[in-house]
Amino acid sequence: MGRCVTDTARALACRNTVAATHLKLISLLVIFVTSVVGISSPVLLARYFQGKPAYDKAVLVIKCFAAGVILSTSLVHVLPDAYDALSDCAVASRHPWRDFPFAGLVTLCGALLALLVDITASSHVEQGHHHQAPYKPIGTHEEKKLAELGVAESGDVGASCGVDQAEELLKLKQRLVSQVLEIGIIFHSVIIGVTMGMSQNQCTIKPLVAALAFHQIFEGMGLGGCIAQAGFNLGTTAYMCFMFSVTTPVGIILGMIVFSVTGYDDSSANALIMEGLLGSLSSGILIYMALVDLISADFFHNKLMESSGLWLKKASFVALTLGSASMSVLALWA
Repeated sequence: MGRCVTDTARALACRNTVAATHLKLISLLVIFVTSVVGISSPVLLARYFQGKPAYDKAVLVIKCFAAGVILSTSLVHVLPDAYDALSDCAVASRHPWRDFPFAGLVTLCGALLALLVDITASSHVEQGHHHQAPYKPIGTHEEKKLAELGVAESGDVGASCGVDQAEELLKLKQRLVSQVLEIGIIFHSVIIGVTMGMSQNQCTIKPLVAALAFHQIFEGMGLGGCIAQAGFNLGTTAYMCFMFSVTTPVGIILGMIVFSVTGYDDSSANALIMEGLLGSLSSGILIYMALVDLISADFFHNKLMESSGLWLKKASFVALTLGSASMSVLALWA
């Protein structure tokens, strides 16, 4: 209880609505610009390497760096923040929040939800692909003879078609992963923005602006790396980059509106409960996507990784570690 009183007294000493509003208005431009820089860098880098011999390897290394950023975001930033929100004195003293670890439960639900979406969408994509290219049996005796005579000539063509179909399915899978990943990141970005918009504590907002700027750069690089490998057309890529860039600023504006209408700030019990539940849900989604659809898919099921020898695995692991470390260091400030 003594810690709660101390924290409340410190918050009251730093509470300044006018100064907090000025800082939030400045943060709108800063966060938008850094978000654009972060998410567009891997996309532009991939387009620069496109057509060059090192293109596939460069995109793979960028994607491994992205996977490290996203895994660190979920485990070092999102999940601890959600746990802290649901463990706050204003929430933990109430029933049923004091009786059960809801942060862990909702994180589990988020991971299972991501798995369900992954299974359903993958099955739908595969079925749709098979329906587009149905198998046609050989009917007449003459057709069978022609097929037998043409085996040698058509063998390479058939193998090529099979490879093309496998690559097309892989590309569709990568696009699905990128879209689900963006949904999880958008959840997280909205929560950050709304929380900051509702806050009237200038002591908290001031360092948070700088920390969030770097946060958006690294998180944008993570998502941008996945978008680059998915191979979307220019319009879809621009749309996904735009949505990521505006999500946090829109969340800040929404938080400011909520505070002006209701008077609730980020320390109210209802705001903390909503922050904790949504943060836990997005954490579960991001953990699943990072471990299953990014890290596992690239390190254990990527033919390029197997055919290029040990050096590419080492480079990818170093990129993964650097991505995780760069995002983890930001937890010192945000």
